[in-house]
Amino acid sequence: MKKNFSKELIIGLTVLITLLILFFGIDYLKGINVFKAANYYYASYTDVAGLAQSAPVTVNGFKVGLVRDISYEYDNPGHVKVELSLDRKLKVPKGTEAVLVTDMLGTSSIELKMGVDPDYHSVGDYLQGVTASGLMDGISNDLMPSIASIMPKVDSLLVALTTIAADPALLSAVERLDNVMANLEATTKNVATLTAAMPSMATDARNSLANVEAITTNLTSISGDLAVATSQLKEVPLDSTLMNVYEISRELSQLTAELNSPNSSLGLLIHDPGFYHNLNAAVGSLDSLLIDVKKNPKRYISIKLL
Repeated sequence: MKKNFSKELIIGLTVLITLLILFFGIDYLKGINVFKAANYYYASYTDVAGLAQSAPVTVNGFKVGLVRDISYEYDNPGHVKVELSLDRKLKVPKGTEAVLVTDMLGTSSIELKMGVDPDYHSVGDYLQGVTASGLMDGISNDLMPSIASIMPKVDSLLVALTTIAADPALLSAVERLDNVMANLEATTKNVATLTAAMPSMATDARNSLANVEAITTNLTSISGDLAVATSQLKEVPLDSTLMNVYEISRELSQLTAELNSPNSSLGLLIHDPGFYHNLNAAVGSLDSLLIDVKKNPKRYISIKLL
């Protein structure tokens, strides 16, 4: 009997220990440290969507506790009570707000906005529960009305774009644009060809510059010669030279006047037709004489042989 009682006691103790381990293990997995002393406060919200047990409670981003329990307030319909387990060392001033914050993924947490009152809440007090507007709330409240007001304009814009797209003028404009692009491509090819010919053009330009340099050298030499000639001309007695030229011109004028005058000897030689006819007859007689001499040389030349 004593031996059987010992077996039952051992089984009972084993089951009890297993249950304790299971209980504390579940709390540990939830993030609840049952061996750490904590103070409990409460907050009431109308909506705790996204908030779960063991959600963190933070102050200025530092975790100071967690959500111990969430339950519906049957005596206060429409509200949900949240039990907060906070570090026992944390003193909560009166006026502190328990702000329910929801991140972009929809996960909620409690952030304490510490009050400035010198008095502190007692353990078990209700903190003022505040729900912060999340990203989706801002989209629903701010962005959606704007989108709703924009939609008719977008619809009108789409109708206008459809009308423009169906306009034949747009098609012709696109075709003209294709032609412009083709011309631009041809121009680009011509520019590329011209660019490829630039080296030979540069060589020709260098040769031209060399020729210009040679011409410049020649011009410089000619300029020097002109300078020497100018200096020599400065040394020439221009007055006497001009006087000589004047005298020569005057004498030529007199000679021309005598040649034109029928009273002078030279004028008679030039203007008397009888002199011309006599001279012409003499030339004819001389020509006849030369012909006769050629035909009958013995008549005019006698050769005697000793």
